[in-house]
Amino acid sequence: MNKKEAMNKIENEIKNCRKCRLYQSRTNTVPGEGNLNTKIMFIGEAPGAREDATGRPFVGAAGKLLTQLIESMGLTREKVYITNIVKCRPPGNRDPQPDEIYTCLPYLKKQINIINPRVIVTLGRHATKTIFELASIPFGSMSSVHGTEFRGKINGRYITIIPTYHPAAALYNPNLRNTLFEDFRVIKEALTKDYKGPLDYFIP
Repeated sequence: MNKKEAMNKIENEIKNCRKCRLYQSRTNTVPGEGNLNTKIMFIGEAPGAREDATGRPFVGAAGKLLTQLIESMGLTREKVYITNIVKCRPPGNRDPQPDEIYTCLPYLKKQINIINPRVIVTLGRHATKTIFELASIPFGSMSSVHGTEFRGKINGRYITIIPTYHPAAALYNPNLRNTLFEDFRVIKEALTKDYKGPLDYFIP
């Protein structure tokens, strides 16, 4: 089974999933989208209203900022993979609850296994805490870990994990906007550490 077939299988499982309460209020599942051969994955918290309506991740106001951040590295959305910890929108955009995260996590682990990224960028506290737990890395606070490279083992493979704030946070606190762009400079450096040249050649 090739990567596309394997990811399609997971997306169908997610589409038909009724393992937690979130299926009762969703309009669409939001499995994720992007380049399956990329070396970088962006993982957020959960879909919002626009994502629930369209079935696509990060398409609202926070998604526009994420697109700008990705482009600041010389990449486009089409060259990376974007998903969330939880694949269905929590009602009222509330935080995903621990049992919902735990129930949905096997899908994310399979996605990480298929893509086999060099770098995972976690967007926000819930995504960071969850991925850190997967990689057996202690989590303190976003202010203490953002923009820093961590190395952890997920699915038996070592991956660089770089946490940053969720783009939505910068919509409410404009002071975080510059912090996000600075964190994305760190992310670009991590991707190109052993490679000299445009990222377009590095990521198919």
